[in-house]
Amino acid sequence: MTDVPDVPRTLVLPPRLTASARKLRDAAVRRGLHVVESAGFSVPELSRAPQGRAVHLHAGPSFADAVAPALGIAPLEAPADWLARLPYAFTRREIRALPIGEAYLLRRPAFIKSPNDKSISALVYADGSRLPGPDAVDPQTVVLVSDVMTFSAEYRLHLLDGAVHTGSRYAAEGRLQLGPPAPGALAFGRDLLAAVRQTLPSAIVVDVGMDEEGRWAVVEANAAWGSGCYEADPDRALDAVLRAAGPVTELSAYDRDFVRRPLRGDRPQP
Repeated sequence: MTDVPDVPRTLVLPPRLTASARKLRDAAVRRGLHVVESAGFSVPELSRAPQGRAVHLHAGPSFADAVAPALGIAPLEAPADWLARLPYAFTRREIRALPIGEAYLLRRPAFIKSPNDKSISALVYADGSRLPGPDAVDPQTVVLVSDVMTFSAEYRLHLLDGAVHTGSRYAAEGRLQLGPPAPGALAFGRDLLAAVRQTLPSAIVVDVGMDEEGRWAVVEANAAWGSGCYEADPDRALDAVLRAAGPVTELSAYDRDFVRRPLRGDRPQP
């Protein structure tokens, strides 16, 4: 991590670590961070952490929403409509950000997902009637509605300070297949940053893929603090995680507009 005060640092992790989270945990320990693995979805006890600590987070959105405010952590994420606002040259498909109440009216297949969490499952829906109904989701909840696109290979890029910091292949032909990042994926990531860097926080993950015609496109953006590193260099992935979910007191003026606002729940309020 760069350009932050040299103070003791704590990395908070959720219960039930994934393989990627264990890699990041081990990288944090090697770096000398104090690591706290939480027992449940509540604010963890940090009494054993070094005094004057700076607290960071690596976890899913639900855990982050539960503990980040109390720990003084500012989780960064892309704007909800970021993917929909990208030029077609970077998406190769039509993508719209709209309230799920409008998406109910769709009468064609579409790939639909939540922008920055998993509240709406990322699936190809036969039409809008297959989405969770207004009894389960506030009709004003924003979803991303995309043309269906098939990728022959998909890669995760950890971006930091306007550069591709590390990366990994995570899928091929729609199946999990880990490996090193292709040179083309890295080059596409650099081209993307050259064009739209100012629309992203200083630390973020962007997934990119190659379609069946050999063209590159953005799959989606994800918060670095909530993303697996797969086969990426875990030390360099940790750099992005620490920046993406660090103390509010270390937040740069640039990143203030990218701080996640915790959700208050999906069900409509009475």
